[in-house]
Amino acid sequence: MRSTMDGRLAAQENEMRVLRALHRFGWLRTRDLATLCWRRWSPQPAGQIALAPIKPTSSGLRMAQRTLSRLRDAALVVTGHGPDGSVIYALSAGGARRLNAKGIVASTGKDRVRGFSSTHYRHRCIANEVAIAAIIQGYRVSTEREIAQGLWQGGSAGIAGKRPDVLARGDGGVYWVEVERSRKNAKEYQALLVWLVKVLRDCGGTGDSQLLTPGQVWAGIIFICSPTFERKLRQDLKNSGWSKQKVDSVCFFETLLYSLEGISFS
Repeated sequence: MRSTMDGRLAAQENEMRVLRALHRFGWLRTRDLATLCWRRWSPQPAGQIALAPIKPTSSGLRMAQRTLSRLRDAALVVTGHGPDGSVIYALSAGGARRLNAKGIVASTGKDRVRGFSSTHYRHRCIANEVAIAAIIQGYRVSTEREIAQGLWQGGSAGIAGKRPDVLARGDGGVYWVEVERSRKNAKEYQALLVWLVKVLRDCGGTGDSQLLTPGQVWAGIIFICSPTFERKLRQDLKNSGWSKQKVDSVCFFETLLYSLEGISFS
């Protein structure tokens, strides 16, 4: 009897973990949930952040599939399909009510699993994978969904007028993550350059950062981008008077870990 009760309690805890994850991220794939909810989290970051996506374990995938099956049967989640055929999950009205009953203000995500463009879908998948990897490494993370809602330290206004795709905070500082297209339109790109110059100046000043929360420092601005984007941005920062050494002390470019296929180069 006790074993049966323990099993039910464990199942309920797993269901709540999945529902809370969907609340934070908006929607996730099975593999994302398996990694986030069934991988051991580090209590705190150790060294520089690692950006590589973390793969789920076989047992984690099985647990995620079982938990999601129960949640579907109980009408606590809704499903959709990404352009790559992946099944994606979000909170149903019932799932939101269950979280609200626990004091977590949540809403249904049924509209978020309908009608994806390949650009939006791939961008969000990468941002989610980066956020999950950072969480497992022990960072305090603001997801793309939370940032879009203004539920992060920059609020709706952002930091110096800009919002990241993911923000990861640790004792070593703040990592700001951007998932970038190969070419932005002229207005967006100029706004990025203006913002980066503000950050570079902030990093070069004496005393506390003027842009971040008191006590925080910049650990780095991370661009997940194509080699073309990296070359252009580096050249334009050089033309603006910033040395390679200074840029490299603040900006980090990752061009290999993630496929940007599906993100339009407009």
